[in-house]
Amino acid sequence: MDLRWLRPEFVLVVAIYWIFFMPLTVSFSLLCLLGLFQDLLEGVPFGQHSLGLVIVAYICILSYQRVRNFSIWRQSAWVFVLVGIAQLTDNWVQGMAGRPLSGVQFLYPAITSALIWPLCYGTLNRWTHRYHH
Repeated sequence: MDLRWLRPEFVLVVAIYWIFFMPLTVSFSLLCLLGLFQDLLEGVPFGQHSLGLVIVAYICILSYQRVRNFSIWRQSAWVFVLVGIAQLTDNWVQGMAGRPLSGVQFLYPAITSALIWPLCYGTLNRWTHRYHH
């Protein structure tokens, strides 16, 4: 259980990829429902992941044209920022529920998500090109 903070945010990373490379297919309602389902699975306050997903999706929609042209490492840095924002909102909701985290431990998933971004990007890019064309 102590290592759960090192787990990357796979749902958020896939959502970021989806928005960056297929922005016209994004549904904020679907992302909200996906976040609510994730809340139920993890047993956290209802709406915690939905809030983070919707905020990150909005930022991605505003910046996807620029970020698509970044190198993979600059994209990883941007993924760190986006997941960090989602983790910040998660920590805020947890604090309102009476379970705040101390220190910067809540940013560990942002670091691991940024580190796995090149692998996720490559894998999702292959799948997208295989099934989209």
